[in-house]
Amino acid sequence: MAESEWRLVQAYNDLMAKADPRTADWPMMSSPFPSLFICLLYFYLVTKTGPKFMENREPYQFRKILVVFNIGMVGLSAYNLYEFLMSGWLAGYSLGCQPVDYSNSPQALRMASACWWFYISKFIELFDTLFFVLRKKSNLLTFLHVFHHGIMPFSWWFAVKFAPGGFTTFHATFNAFIHVMMYTYYGLAALGPAFQRFIWWKKYMTKMQMTQFVAVTVHSCQLFFIDCNFPKLIAVWILSYAVIFLFLFANFYVQAYRKAHKSKREDASIANGFTNNNQPHQNGIKKD
Repeated sequence: MAESEWRLVQAYNDLMAKADPRTADWPMMSSPFPSLFICLLYFYLVTKTGPKFMENREPYQFRKILVVFNIGMVGLSAYNLYEFLMSGWLAGYSLGCQPVDYSNSPQALRMASACWWFYISKFIELFDTLFFVLRKKSNLLTFLHVFHHGIMPFSWWFAVKFAPGGFTTFHATFNAFIHVMMYTYYGLAALGPAFQRFIWWKKYMTKMQMTQFVAVTVHSCQLFFIDCNFPKLIAVWILSYAVIFLFLFANFYVQAYRKAHKSKREDASIANGFTNNNQPHQNGIKKD
């Protein structure tokens, strides 16, 4: 074995030696490679194989499946939220420094289990994108959506492996709440036009997601100014993730709502015989 390879193996072994022994034998936790493989496969399927497979096919209709899937995801997200609250955030956790409890106490093990279920839920959520591909909803296959879904499972493997609880779970608790709301929206949308009046709050979902990332950014920054027994590398990753997605979601909001709203106002002005600077156009139609 070459020296560089030996050092790489040694570094991996040293890293694994720091893992939480409580989660070592849990499903999918012995190695990061199954999670990495699934995430890479996901990227390949939704960006290459899936669109090519659907290129000359009619969109599949999954209304009943989507209703059941989204109801199930509401239930799983609500369960994740409840467990995070009852095993930590409503059971003595602090918004300041909150180390991981690595003991075998019932509360600590309950929190570790909550983290594992949250991690598993991120794999189930990958089906969102697969449904988009099979339904030929290419407008929904944004970089934001694919990147966000594709890195979460692999990222959370490290959280469960090394820090299943404590400071890590602030953003997960927030995320579980957001997903209760999001899958409720998806479920109502899947029921058809008769339920459209119940999903008027679509754009507020993006605002809630941006609020989430602002809160996580502020919460994460404090660890660099206080003495806290929590892995700094994980804190850096959480902060980086929050900042990146805050900008991505903010850009999505501007593109999807602000510019769309401005375009509608301009179209309305033109339809009434005026541009947005009150200059009349013949027959109410703007000429090229």
